[in-house]
Amino acid sequence: MLKVKNVNVFYGNIQAIRDVSLEVNEGEIVTLIGANGAGKSTLLKTVSGLLKPKQGQIVYEGKTINGKAAQTIVKQGISHVPEGRRIFANMSVEENLELGAFLRKDKAGIREDMEKVYELFPRLLERLKQQAGTLSGGEQQMLAMGRALMARPRLLLLDEPSMGLAPLLVKTIFRIIEEINKTGTTILLVEQNANLALSIAHRAYVVETGRIVLSGSAEELTASEQVKMAYLGGH
Repeated sequence: MLKVKNVNVFYGNIQAIRDVSLEVNEGEIVTLIGANGAGKSTLLKTVSGLLKPKQGQIVYEGKTINGKAAQTIVKQGISHVPEGRRIFANMSVEENLELGAFLRKDKAGIREDMEKVYELFPRLLERLKQQAGTLSGGEQQMLAMGRALMARPRLLLLDEPSMGLAPLLVKTIFRIIEEINKTGTTILLVEQNANLALSIAHRAYVVETGRIVLSGSAEELTASEQVKMAYLGGH
């Protein structure tokens, strides 16, 4: 579904991504694990069109998408849940969700998807008219995910969904990520909590200083001594 081929990305003169190649097959959850500043978020931003690669190619469903505008990429079926949630704080929960469907015209479909979001995240239904900025961190994460789903993506990019959340909420969010995947949405996940990410992913890539240094099935990487020592607390 998604092929990233020899991609290089720079911030000014600083190279953030070096010759990265990876692929995501339809129906998979693929996770990128690695330390802070390794380039994982940069990679997601490059796939979603927020950053332009200097070299390399990004192919989605057989079409080259690098260099295209972010809104064009959303239209093609990729939604991005950014790190730090980035909800519209002074708008209501409902308005945030409606903005997720901004590019759509199918009113009946939008209503149907709203219902689906409320089924996944009942807490949002309880807080429909509330200002999004007054929600807890966990609720804001639910809203950011719900908003992305309103674009009806076939590929969902999730950046650090567990960041700053209480352990119990993290479990809930990850259970919902699995549910979203089971209903047919492919997921590329960036997550600090490597144990958790590997527990729900099909495959994984380890990113270090902008390069992919290891890849394999989630089971292989969970069993790898190198990964255990670096990312899984050495157990």
